[in-house]
Amino acid sequence: MSISIIGLHEWFQTPAGAYLLDWERRQINAAVADIFGYHALQLGVPSLDAFEANRIPHQWLATQCFDPPLAHGPRSVSLVCEFGALPFASSSLDLVVLPHSLELSADPHAALREVERVLVPEGRVVICGFNPTSLWGLQQSRARLYQRFGLGQLLLPQSGDFIGYWRLRDWLRLLSFEVECGTFGCYRPGARSEKWLQRFQWMDTVGSKWWPIFGAAYFLVAVKRVRGMRLLGPAWKGRPARVGSPVSLARRGQDSRILEKND
Repeated sequence: MSISIIGLHEWFQTPAGAYLLDWERRQINAAVADIFGYHALQLGVPSLDAFEANRIPHQWLATQCFDPPLAHGPRSVSLVCEFGALPFASSSLDLVVLPHSLELSADPHAALREVERVLVPEGRVVICGFNPTSLWGLQQSRARLYQRFGLGQLLLPQSGDFIGYWRLRDWLRLLSFEVECGTFGCYRPGARSEKWLQRFQWMDTVGSKWWPIFGAAYFLVAVKRVRGMRLLGPAWKGRPARVGSPVSLARRGQDSRILEKND
């Protein structure tokens, strides 16, 4: 049996891919709903509209290669570029969303450095990724082992090396990012049919309680911190000085003359 390898876009059309995509969509919508600014960028995965619940006026979707089927997604592709060399000025974006973008990039370190460069201070980055320490990661490792013998079929798309959650947190910390929140999800086994996925629906509730860090995917939001900088709001303006109320002064000389005349 030959090994079947599909891309990330085609994999999202499978039952397991649709299951993961629905979870990531709910996580992203809840995270970006209250993020404000002027410019937002999504890198990769046109199948997912990361700004569906966001109100930032200027939004772009970038991919590394133009594929005509991807042009009919929920959001049209705005530009084609390398994720390690973004065509944006430094400190010009308020929000960057990376749905599996680091796994798609040939150099995830360079892509993450570019995100740090283009984000404004206190800007946010939203990241989704496959968790290698999960049931799906175990199934994928076993399928790759079978590749040496020309057998089996990969469960997950062949989209690059998966980056662990704690490893990614270390990368973000080195770039002066502060992780604001992080979570795991998708605890059902990687079944290839909708019927088997529904049979293991109970594992989403049990898994989030008993083995939370072993979800098939992770999601996190990080904030770019600039040390030594303090953002000034309207309170920086000095308060106007209060004008004192007039005080009457007694004219001692005139009052004494008035007293002498009365006498």
